[in-house]
Amino acid sequence: MGGINPAGRTSGHQAFRRTVLDTLPADQQRQTVQGLAALMRLVEPGDTADADRLRDAVLQHTLVRRNASADFNGPGLPANRQASLALDAPLEFTLRRRQLPEQLPSHWEVRELDRKRVTVRVPEGEFNALLPDAQTPRVKAAAELPGGFDPAALYRSVHHPRGLSMAVFGASDCLGASGIGWEHLRDRLDPDQVAVYAGNSIGQLDDEGWGGLLKSLVTGQRTTSKQMPLGYGQMPADFLNAYVLGSIGGTGAALGACASFLYNLRLGIDDIRAGRRRVVMVGTADAPITPEVIEGFRAMGALADDAGLKALDALDVLTDADYQRACRPFARNCGFTMAESCQFVMLMDDSLALEEGAEILGAVPEVFVNADGFKRSISAPGIGNYITLGKSAALVRDILGETALRERSFLHAHGTGTPKNRTTESHVFDEIARAHGISHWPVAAIKAFVGHSQGSAAGDQLASALGSFAHGMLPGIPTLDAVADDVYAERLGFSRTPVPFDADAGFLNAKGFGGNNATGVVLSPRVTEQLLAKRHGQAAIHAWKDRRESVREAAADYLERADAGHYQPRYQFGEAVLEGTELKVHADRIHVPGYAQPVSLHADNPFGRLNTRDSEETS
Repeated sequence: MGGINPAGRTSGHQAFRRTVLDTLPADQQRQTVQGLAALMRLVEPGDTADADRLRDAVLQHTLVRRNASADFNGPGLPANRQASLALDAPLEFTLRRRQLPEQLPSHWEVRELDRKRVTVRVPEGEFNALLPDAQTPRVKAAAELPGGFDPAALYRSVHHPRGLSMAVFGASDCLGASGIGWEHLRDRLDPDQVAVYAGNSIGQLDDEGWGGLLKSLVTGQRTTSKQMPLGYGQMPADFLNAYVLGSIGGTGAALGACASFLYNLRLGIDDIRAGRRRVVMVGTADAPITPEVIEGFRAMGALADDAGLKALDALDVLTDADYQRACRPFARNCGFTMAESCQFVMLMDDSLALEEGAEILGAVPEVFVNADGFKRSISAPGIGNYITLGKSAALVRDILGETALRERSFLHAHGTGTPKNRTTESHVFDEIARAHGISHWPVAAIKAFVGHSQGSAAGDQLASALGSFAHGMLPGIPTLDAVADDVYAERLGFSRTPVPFDADAGFLNAKGFGGNNATGVVLSPRVTEQLLAKRHGQAAIHAWKDRRESVREAAADYLERADAGHYQPRYQFGEAVLEGTELKVHADRIHVPGYAQPVSLHADNPFGRLNTRDSEETS
C-alpha cells in the first residue's frame, strides 16, 4: 500500500503511527517524527536537528489544523476584480440582493423582484461586472497534507491538478513499499491480467482542472488545453496507466461519493475472483480543498465552520487548539472537516502473491454495496447501510466463526462529525451488534485525525486498519470529550486514547451522499495466512516465507530512503509510446513491444457455438 494523507505517508504505516504516536515505543516515536520531518522538508538529509523542536513542528503541521491563509470561502479573486464579456444580445439574470456589487455599473438596469432578489438587465455590447469584495472566511480548518510537502515538486509535473500529482506520488509509494519490481511483475503476466481502478468523487476542481475551466470566462483568464481532460474523475487511473505503470490492461473508476474508494476496491476484487486479472492497483486521490468546494459543503450545513464551533463550545474566539479538534465523531458536533488524501493498494490473487513472496498486509474478501431506496433528501442517510454492514458481519461469522466476530473484530466508522451521522451510523452499528450478540464493538473514527477526504475516506480507513493489524492498536477518537446523548452507544466501545486490540477482522464503513453505502471486510495478516495454508498447504506457505525475505529487504530499503526524504516517483512521460503499426497481430494473440508476454485474445464464450450454416460449413 502507499499514499499520503494529513497524517503522513501511508507506506511503512507512517500515517497510522502518527495517530497513535504517544503510545509507541521511544524508537518508533523518534523514527516517525524524523520521517515526517524529512517529508515536510524541516530537515535536510544528515541534519541533526533538535528532537523537541522537530516534534513540536510535526505535531503542529500535521492532521486537522487551522489553515494559515484561511481563504477557503473567498471567491478566489481579488476584491473588485472586473470581468468583461462581449454581448451580442441583451443579458438578463437574477441575483440575490447581497450579491450585488457595491458599485453598480452605470449600464445595469436593476429591477426588484422581492425583498431578497433583483433582476439585472445588461444591454448589448460589452458587459463589465464588478465582482463583490471577498467574503470573510467562515471555515478556517482543514486537513491538508503535512505542511511543506508538495508532490508536484518531486517529478516533472507541468500544470497538473493537485489530485493527479498526489496520485503519481501515492502509486509510486505503493510500488516502492511492495518490494517487488514492477517490470518483473509485468513481464511474467499477460498484460491483460493487470488492471487499474482509480478515481475520486468530484474530479479535479482546482485551477489546473475543471475549477479553472469553469471560472475562466468570468475571471478573464485563458482556458488551457489541459483543464478539460485533466478534470475528469477517472483521471487518476489514466495517469497511472500512461505515466506510472504503462499498463494496457483493464482500467476505469467507479464514483460513489464518499464510498468511491470501496467501489473501486470492489471492482478489483471482482476481477481477481473471476480470474480476469491477477494484479490490480486500486486507489483514489482527492484534493477538494478549494474555495468553491468548501463553500458548497458549508452551504449544505455539512462543515464545521467558525460560527458552529463557537456555538458548540460557547466561545467568542477560536484558537489553533479549537480548530485542531473541529471534527468530533460521535460527540456533540457541528460538521466535518474537509481533507485531501490519496491511497493506493496492490491486490494480487493468492497464488501469485505466494509465488512472488509478497508481503501480505491482509485480505479483503468482499465489499458490499447497497443503495437507500426512496429518499426525501438526496444527501440524507438512508437504509442501505444496514444491509451492507449486515452482509459484512455475516461473512466474517461464516469465515471465522461467531467468537471472532464478537470479540476480535472492530468497526472503522464513516464517522464524519455531523449530528446526523452520529445518530444514524451508530444506530446501524447497534442494530447489527444486537443481531449478532455483540456487547462491546470497538469503534475507530479516523476523520477525527485526518478529516474527510471525500472519495478517499475509506482508503484512509483501510490504511489505518492495516496499521492496527501491524501494531496491535486501535486509534482512539481524541476529540470525543463525551459520547453525545443521541448516539446508540450501548453495544459500542468508544475511547479517546489508543487501545491495544488483537484483531482478526475490521469493517470499513462508508455512507456517501446520494445513498452510496458500502462496507468492506478486511482480514488480518494472521488470519489470511491461515486461510492460505488451508487452501494451498503448509509447503506452499513455507516456500512463500523463504521468497518473502528478499522482498522484505527491498521494501525495507525503500522505506529507509523514504524516511530520509528521498523520493523518486515513477513518472515516465513520453517513454515507450507505441503505435498500432508496431504490434504483431495474430488471430489468438497480440505481441506488444516492451511486454514479455503476448496479450491473449481468448474470451470466455457465454453462449457456446451457435449451430448456423456458417458453423456447419467450417466444421
